[in-house]
Order: sequence, then C-alpha cells, then structure tokens
Amino acid sequence: MLDSIYIGMSGLTAHSKGLQTISNNVANLNTPGFKTTTPRFSDLYYGQRFFGQGPDSARVASGGSGVEYDYGALNFKQGEIRRSDGQLDLGIDGPGFLALLQDGKVRYARTGQFVIDDDGIVREKGSKMELTTLGADGKLANILIDKLRASSAKPTATVKIEGNLQTNVNPNQPGGGTGTNPPATAETFSIANVEMYDASGTKIVTTVKITRDLISPPLGNNSARWQVALIDKDNKTIGQGEIRFINSIIEPGADKVAIRVTSGTGMTSEVTLDFANIGYVFGPTVNSNLKVAKTDGYGPGTMSGLRVDDAGALVIDYSNGQKETLGKIAMADFADPQRLVQLGDGVFDASQLPEPAYVASKQGAGTLSSGAIEASNVDLSTEFGRLILIQRGFQASSQVISTANEMIMQLFQMKSGQG
Repeated sequence: MLDSIYIGMSGLTAHSKGLQTISNNVANLNTPGFKTTTPRFSDLYYGQRFFGQGPDSARVASGGSGVEYDYGALNFKQGEIRRSDGQLDLGIDGPGFLALLQDGKVRYARTGQFVIDDDGIVREKGSKMELTTLGADGKLANILIDKLRASSAKPTATVKIEGNLQTNVNPNQPGGGTGTNPPATAETFSIANVEMYDASGTKIVTTVKITRDLISPPLGNNSARWQVALIDKDNKTIGQGEIRFINSIIEPGADKVAIRVTSGTGMTSEVTLDFANIGYVFGPTVNSNLKVAKTDGYGPGTMSGLRVDDAGALVIDYSNGQKETLGKIAMADFADPQRLVQLGDGVFDASQLPEPAYVASKQGAGTLSSGAIEASNVDLSTEFGRLILIQRGFQASSQVISTANEMIMQLFQMKSGQG
C-alpha cells in the first residue's frame, strides 16, 4: 500500500508538470513566434519478476511504479502572419528559421523585431542577436549599416526630351512649302522647370530654349537648324549648341547637345540634352509639346528606411530616391525541428545537429515577410481541453493516495484492537 502512495505521488508530480506546460502555453498566447508544447507522460515499471522453478513453470509478472512527465513535444504548426509597424519586423510563412549570430554561435528564430544598434549592426531588439545575410560564398555574415547611412550625390549626365517640335516652315516640301528658310520671324519654344543636379549635388532649375533663328542658313532646301540654349533661373545662359533636321527627321549625330555645368563650388560636370526621340512636324511652333521624358542624377540623401524586398534581400531606401541592396536574409530549414533546443525569447539552439543549408526567401524554407510577425500558434480550445484531462488525472492520483492512506489506517486500527 505504501507503493500505491508513491505511485499516486508520481501521478501528482507528473500532472503538476503537465499543468505547468499548459500554463506556459496559455500565458504565451500573444508572444510573437511562440510554439506550444504538448505535454507527454510515460509509464514506469520495476521490471519483470519470475515465479516458479524450471523452464516449464516460469511465470512473469510486471510491477508498475507510476508515471513520469516525459519531454514536451514542440508544436511547429504555422502561426498567423500579422502586419506590424516595424519595417524590420520579420516573419516566416513556412518551415524555416532566421539564422542569428550570438558571440560567434549560430542561433535560430521564427520571428524577430530587428533594429539598427548604436554600432550600426542590425540586431534583434530583445535578444541583441545579429541578423545575418548570405555571403557570396554561402556563409553567414552580419549586417553593418554604419557606412551606408548616406547616399552620395550624382550629377545629371543626360536629359532625354520627347514630343513634337512644330515649325511654320513645312520641312516636307521643297523650299519649305510656306514661309521662308531661314524664317522671316524667329521661331522659339521653351521647356521650363527642367531640374538637374550639378557636381556638388545641388539641384538647379533650368529652362531649355530652342530657337530657329533668322541668321542660321539651312544646309539645304529641306533642312533646318535650331539653336539650343540651357538657361538658369537668373536668365543666364549656361551653355548652348545646335540640332539639325533633314525633312521631318532629326539628323543622326546632330541630335544631342553637350553642355558643361559649373557648380557654385567650382566643380564641373557635363550634361547632354538628348533630342533623338523627338518628332518634327508642320504647324505653329508655340503648339510644340516637347517635354522632359527622363533625367538622371540626384542630390545627396540620408537613410529613410530599411526593408526586405520580395526576394528576401535587405534594402536601404534613401531620401533622394536611391536604394542600396545589402544581401539576402539567411534562412535555415531543418529536417527534424523537434531536435532543436528551446532557449527562450523565441530562440532555438542546433549545436547538436549537423549544420543546415542556408537559403534565401522562397528557396524552400518559406517566404520571408517584412513589416510582419508570426503570431503564436496557441489554440485555447485545445489547451483548455488538455487542462481538463490534466485536472482529472491529478484528482484521480490524489484519490489513490487518500484510499491507500485509509487502508493503512485500518491496519493500524486492527493492531491496536480498534478494527
């Protein structure tokens, strides 16, 4: 009967630990990336006892000695992917894990809220573990932002202009058709507010002025010469050149004007006004619809955001519209995640396992989402159902102890003559 009390006590102990497991699951209902643990129990036996003598009379009996709480099985079921406010909040839709560095050791997590630390390294906000990207050799590398906080300026090199330039002299008829060649009255069209950047990164606003003047003789009956000037906001000419047409087609090799621009600090750069794609038609010049189609160059910029793109690469956005791609976030996929060791803070250790292959998003380990976190996979209905079973097991074990105790008391009473 004393054995029965010890067996009942093992039941109380095991179910108490089971209650702790369920309590931990429920308490982490709102913990990002939390994975529930399923309580498990295993039976205990003294072993086998043999009765009788001889090979034909052997009888075997097994003696039970209670129950113990076995290891809890982690449930890696996918949690809901929820949007969050942090640009570097990362969640995985799939079986993979983020690879993190801690003092040279690799740790793994399903989700994380990452920030740029004071030393410029991207770390998880709570655990301070370093986020990693895949190097060219497939190895893990931490992410250092310090030297990438600013984007250098680039002077404008090309301004592409498109549309139609109209002229009062019909370029498709001999002698011009109507009007004179060169014209009796100058024809002028301007493109205002053309923005570009000089070599110092300063934005300058200019006007491109195109003139078919009175003094430039044509190269032939069906040709036309137009003077191009780049004018600054103070109405000063920065530079000028010439474009030419034959009939209604701009002459190859005479469709661009190169102008040297000097910044306020004395730095110089060259910008090319490209007219290669414009049309030349008959009509009042003032009705021309030339406009800037594309311009390159930009001023200096500062880091305005850090995000992960659709390919899983970490991208820095700058205030000048530029971006810098740093590398693809490293993800690991384990054949048996049950062998991972839980360390807390949503972090797992795999030092006892072979090193996994590291891949990027959408390469077999799942899809990495930026500005999102994975919610816990706690299912309250399941946990409360298990809670009832744990409670009944605890009650039954306590009842066994009470019954065994009463039987022992009856024995004491028999010895004292009270039974």
